Amino acid sequence: MNRFKNTGVLPGFGLTMGFTLFYLGLIVLIPLAALILKSSTLTWTQFVQEVTHPRVMASYKLTFGASLIGALVNSIFGAVLAWVLVRYEFPGKRLVDAFVDLPFALPTAVAGITLTALYAPNGWIGSRLEPLGIKVAYTPLGITVALIFIGLPFVVRTLQPVLESLDPEYEKAAVSLGAGRWYTVTRVVLPTLLPAWITGFSLAFARAVGEYGSVVFIAGNMPMKTEITPLLIITKLEQYDYAGATSIGVVMLAISFVLLLTINWLQSRAGLHRIH
Repeated sequence: MNRFKNTGVLPGFGLTMGFTLFYLGLIVLIPLAALILKSSTLTWTQFVQEVTHPRVMASYKLTFGASLIGALVNSIFGAVLAWVLVRYEFPGKRLVDAFVDLPFALPTAVAGITLTALYAPNGWIGSRLEPLGIKVAYTPLGITVALIFIGLPFVVRTLQPVLESLDPEYEKAAVSLGAGRWYTVTRVVLPTLLPAWITGFSLAFARAVGEYGSVVFIAGNMPMKTEITPLLIITKLEQYDYAGATSIGVVMLAISFVLLLTINWLQSRAGLHRIH
């Protein structure tokens, strides 16, 4: 039992641990348990039929596919943006840095309406893309654009502190020892950034999977085409089909848990690789 005692300056391991478990159970575990219990009112056959319906399967494919693409795009361009904000000085830098947090502060419904107005066929951007045969609003592409918009800050804000702590002298030392630019990036910079990079990707992906407000306006919500899973759950709740809604929620929870567990495993592997 001695190994559980707090050896730090601040005492109170038992109290803080008890509060942590209580808060975790109240906010996370109890709602998740209620979700699973409600879906268990269906028989196994009914449950399988509910969660494998073609309309539901199409929503899974769209939701996870668009979320994955959005998180990957944010991982690339978010890293570039974080690098520019940390390593370079330019006019308007503080304004650009403030704009990164805009998706955090902007209500999701407002973001959805704004993106729809911009990318609709008669919108400022959509009207210019339409002659090129590119349709964004009311398509899976529009959903991906919305998910990129709301997920970008997670990657940038996760990478920024790591980049700020990464002394440029390490890169200069590598170059002075004869390392090329590509070798310096892949062997000096990336190993340090990789754990935070994976964290930013997982946060952006998790946010995208459950996003509703900014997507529902630009999606068009056409079943089998542009209907996301969160919208389908809301639809079932409005129809008082609570068992069906919670069943889909359980599947979403299980898939998200497996994906995030895999991402955390990759993150831990990246950390160990960095240590070695």
